[in-house]
Amino acid sequence: MLNEKLHSYIEGLIPERHSLLMEMEGYANEHHVPIMELAGMEAMLQMLRIHGAKNILEVGTAIGYSALRMAFALPDSNIITIERDEERIQLALEFIARSDYHENIFLIEGDALDVEERVRGHAPYDAIFIDAAKGQYQKFFEIYSKYLKADGLIITDNVLFKGLVAESDIESKRTRNLVKKIDEFNRWLMNHKDFDTVILPVGDGVAISKRRGE
Repeated sequence: MLNEKLHSYIEGLIPERHSLLMEMEGYANEHHVPIMELAGMEAMLQMLRIHGAKNILEVGTAIGYSALRMAFALPDSNIITIERDEERIQLALEFIARSDYHENIFLIEGDALDVEERVRGHAPYDAIFIDAAKGQYQKFFEIYSKYLKADGLIITDNVLFKGLVAESDIESKRTRNLVKKIDEFNRWLMNHKDFDTVILPVGDGVAISKRRGE
């Protein structure tokens, strides 16, 4: 991971976002809602721009911040996003309704492990963004990679989990178990027979996976 000084330098170069997005960032900080770190977000958005993604699946809406960041960056895209938490669903819908991109974003309410049929109805996807329950990353990947286009991308956030994946001594049993699951996912992903993956040490760690050619 980048040291704190370099991390702050890079974030300081990122232009201010639209006022609605800045408001969401403030809300997330005040209410401890996990949203993607700025540098990681910029890396993901650039990959999506380069790829020219038009139909995007997001696993984990939270308050709608990432969905709106993608919509602002790719105004011709459609974003299907999944969220199970009722309070966050209502917040996301309110924020999305206040934007110019409310028609670009479709929120599917429910657990991502249970809504495959509804998600399949909007497939195929140019890109899939996974940012939900970290202990279920492999299951999310296995379920939804089936609906990715042949040249599609899967982007996964938090794969370095504050650098803890490289630590051997973690006091909290709960954190230790979660880090173990993330590490197992990373190793599984890096050795996946159908995908080439790179892990970028930006934000909280971003994995970019591209389906291999025939």
